[in-house]
Amino acid sequence: MEGLGVSSIQSLQALSALLSTQQEDEDDEDCKNVAACAQLGPGQIGPPPKTSKDKEVSTAYMKKNSKDIWSEEEVAEGSQYDDLSDPRPQPEYEIILKQSVGTEDLFLGLSRKDPSSMCCEAMLVKIKLPDTKATDVALDVREKFLDLRTPKYKLGLHLPHSVHSQEGKAQFFSEREELEVTLLMNRPMDSINLQ
Repeated sequence: MEGLGVSSIQSLQALSALLSTQQEDEDDEDCKNVAACAQLGPGQIGPPPKTSKDKEVSTAYMKKNSKDIWSEEEVAEGSQYDDLSDPRPQPEYEIILKQSVGTEDLFLGLSRKDPSSMCCEAMLVKIKLPDTKATDVALDVREKFLDLRTPKYKLGLHLPHSVHSQEGKAQFFSEREELEVTLLMNRPMDSINLQ
């Protein structure tokens, strides 16, 4: 206490007095304004409403046509293929992520590749199609959606990663009755991450 001067002790006492009276005043105000608080409704929740001038400046999303309900970016890709009245079942499928690994990756660790899905370059979709011929398969691949139609099956698959829709490869194995679709993944940072 020797290091504290008289002014610092007086300052602490003044601060203590200020805080204690302020707390008592707040308690009294809460009791007095119960009627005012009871008149609040849902319209008073949140920030105050903006004026028309603020709305013009602060809108991040501008609709192209005032009669549009949503923009094309808001609609999930592949939703035009959803047909709830179609009775065809969905075939069994599995998605496997693939990456090209060489000896320099495996033994020497020269590249920055690891076993995670971020280092995968391709996606393999295996679809089991029993009692189907290769000529019966109609396949359409978009950036984030795969649509497969046969006389017996339909598959509308939202892909976990975006792909290059024009650079894929499909192969039908009649002995296994299985279609394998290999799709190259399209990631914005691939040129940096996979070197």
